[in-house]
Amino acid sequence: MKHTQLSLFALFLISVFPLSAQEANLAKVTGLVTDAVSETPVDLVTVYIDGTNKAVETSTTGRYSITVPANEDFVLVFSRIGYQKVEAKIANMPPRTTRQVDVEMPPINSDVEVIVRESKIKDAGIITEDVEQLRLLPTTTGNLESLLPYIALGASGGTGGELSSQYNVRGGNYDENLVYINDFEVYRPQLIRAGQQEGLTFANMDLIRSLSFSSGGFEAKYGDKLSSVLDIKYKRPDSLRASMELSFLGGSAHVEGSVDVGKDSYRKLRYLFGARYKTTRYLLGSLDVQGEYIPNFTDFQTYITYDINRNWQLGLLANYNRSEYNFTPTERSTALGLINFALELFSVFDGQEVDDFTTSMGGLSLTYLPDRSRNPFFLKFLASSFRSDENERFDIIGRYSLRQIETGLGSDNFGDVIAELGTGTQQQFVRNFLDIQLYNFQHKGGIELQLDPDKDDVTASHFIQWSAKVQNELIDDRINEWERLDSAGYSLPYDTSDVQLFNVLKTRNELVSTRFTAFVQDTYTYRDEERGEWRVSAGVRASYWDLNQELLISPRAQLLYKPLAGKRDISYRLAGGLYYQPPFYREMRGFDGSVNTDLRAQKSAHIVGGFTYDFYLGKRNPKKFRFITEAYYKSLWDVVSYEIENVRIRYSGQNDATGYVTGIDLRLNGEFVPGAESWINLSFLRARESLNGVQHLIREVGQTEGQPVDDVPRPTDQFMNLSMLFQDYLPNSENFRMHLNLTVGTGLPFGLQGNNEVFRNTYRFSPYHRVDIGFSLQLFDEERRRKNPSHFLSFTRNTWLSLEVFNLMQVRNQAGNTWIKTIFNQQYAIPNYLTSRRINLRLRMEF
Repeated sequence: MKHTQLSLFALFLISVFPLSAQEANLAKVTGLVTDAVSETPVDLVTVYIDGTNKAVETSTTGRYSITVPANEDFVLVFSRIGYQKVEAKIANMPPRTTRQVDVEMPPINSDVEVIVRESKIKDAGIITEDVEQLRLLPTTTGNLESLLPYIALGASGGTGGELSSQYNVRGGNYDENLVYINDFEVYRPQLIRAGQQEGLTFANMDLIRSLSFSSGGFEAKYGDKLSSVLDIKYKRPDSLRASMELSFLGGSAHVEGSVDVGKDSYRKLRYLFGARYKTTRYLLGSLDVQGEYIPNFTDFQTYITYDINRNWQLGLLANYNRSEYNFTPTERSTALGLINFALELFSVFDGQEVDDFTTSMGGLSLTYLPDRSRNPFFLKFLASSFRSDENERFDIIGRYSLRQIETGLGSDNFGDVIAELGTGTQQQFVRNFLDIQLYNFQHKGGIELQLDPDKDDVTASHFIQWSAKVQNELIDDRINEWERLDSAGYSLPYDTSDVQLFNVLKTRNELVSTRFTAFVQDTYTYRDEERGEWRVSAGVRASYWDLNQELLISPRAQLLYKPLAGKRDISYRLAGGLYYQPPFYREMRGFDGSVNTDLRAQKSAHIVGGFTYDFYLGKRNPKKFRFITEAYYKSLWDVVSYEIENVRIRYSGQNDATGYVTGIDLRLNGEFVPGAESWINLSFLRARESLNGVQHLIREVGQTEGQPVDDVPRPTDQFMNLSMLFQDYLPNSENFRMHLNLTVGTGLPFGLQGNNEVFRNTYRFSPYHRVDIGFSLQLFDEERRRKNPSHFLSFTRNTWLSLEVFNLMQVRNQAGNTWIKTIFNQQYAIPNYLTSRRINLRLRMEF
């Protein structure tokens, strides 16, 4: 197969200015064909125009594209062995237009009805992706969240880099992101300080059916956070399937299936079981700090559903996750500086760090969903509990020496130590314990009301949704930590009469509280065959927390418009509203360990506008691409200021800042080669804040005094971020594939330790840039089974062997700083570098 090499700019020009107008009497129909039971894509479906020999086949992703006659009525037929034949009647289409027709094909022995859907506007601002395309991609964490910066608008990795699954969205921090799995909100541990301590996140990629992501301006049906929503749905399996994966970084296994209960075919027990194990010992061995790393992360979860009858379904979601991180450091050697001035920090250590984080979650749902009704509605009841038991234990003494290195190329002692700028001791003692228990009950419901307009070619409907939720929270936090700094034999801060510790925190906090939330939302959809399709969603959320007694009302609205009679498949979006984030425990705890129970919710007003453009390239085998761009502005007030240390977010515990975030996101995704989707994301943003009552200053190079400014960068102010995930395969063999992850981002800001108010976030880290590449060879598939039934891998459905190279360019990216003080109170920021190049071998089997 011959690949066409096109630049991104060329792709966009070709899409905007069509190549030819010679087929003025033709139009195009595209869409997705899925299994009506399992909802998975169906390949090799023959799609043809009834009464003609014009036919195409669906790809491995279930997608198709067929040229059809314009200004005519015709029938499109979908046929495949093992499935019922499906027919779609298409009314006359104007020349050079594209219409999307999605089809759900029922298996031959199924009583599920045929579903044909013509193009409709997707959920407002929601990006939906097929997880099947992501399972072979190289990732150091093994977590889905690590891939979000490549596929989601405005998302970027946090300061933890490749060791962390945290992500920032449009200038917000990780705590501002919502995550749902099957309508249950999920949480993460609170005490994690560094990416090395992070284990497995909740979402198990082997169990996911679909994921949706909104980068802002989301609907009222989603919760109370400032930045984003990740909405994950787990599978509803219909047949027995399993998978197993092994690599140098751990392994995973899952099994799924369904069992008929009783004589009724609709009574089914469906089950999903998944187990994962992860160890980053191999990766951590490339860090500057040498020692014995023993990280072990395990996760077990299940999702079971039981169809009580045709209308009622019972669901159980359960998870147990344990992260253990043991570290005994021995020494560290880090070099930094310029050509004419180089430094080296050399340290030796005694002691160890022992951390463990155990989280467990159980959720029960009862859903009422009639299968046939003119005005369908649903009711859902959810009850869940979550517990996080977190323990940090440090007792490490580090003796350091800060040295100046000879840099003269002609010098006899080039590279040797020529001066010792400082020596000292740093001792960290930590005994922190946090126990969080959450219990909640929620009711959700919705009803769709079909309207009857006067015109035959016009349809309209209302979809009304509502919810009410109550959540009880119990928190027990014990903090006991101190830090001792010694420079040249003098304890800091220096005192002639007493030995003082540099930092001491010792508190005990217990909180019991209850939250109440509710929303109501109406989505009005109007479709006119001549004028286009409109979707207006308007809703309001309300929340109340008995701890600070704050009542919040946040209205939100989205408007989508999609012309149907135009020559291009394009839709426009405008969204806005008020988004409030009531504080969780970590926002309430200040730098000194005290808890502010009167802390108000952080507040913002969003305005988002953009468009989505679907287009095809190529004549013989057209490839579908999607271009999305959105511009946004967020005004912020009652902000709780914070600082970021590696991945730990330390809040001030006060509503002490105002600010704003503005920017633009661009995304292009599609199959540059058939059957292998790729994504390119480019984002620009400006995130600024101002601390109340503080006159911020900046100091330019060569200046001795600071210059006043109105605002300063927020800790997440990353001007530019480029993420690309590209997939390809050999021209004559799709069994050998290449996966390339590329990330380039400008540096995040940081300030001097202990002086980050007036001169706030004055400096920036070096730009982050990294390339990971993977090569996957398919050792066995169904086609080989037909050719060679006795193949040694015939007990599997698919088997892939992958060779992955992490940090291909051997770039030394920075995760933070270690601050060294001299007796003269001079500070040196010593970079904490991330991992270097590593090679991973991965085997994946599907049964």
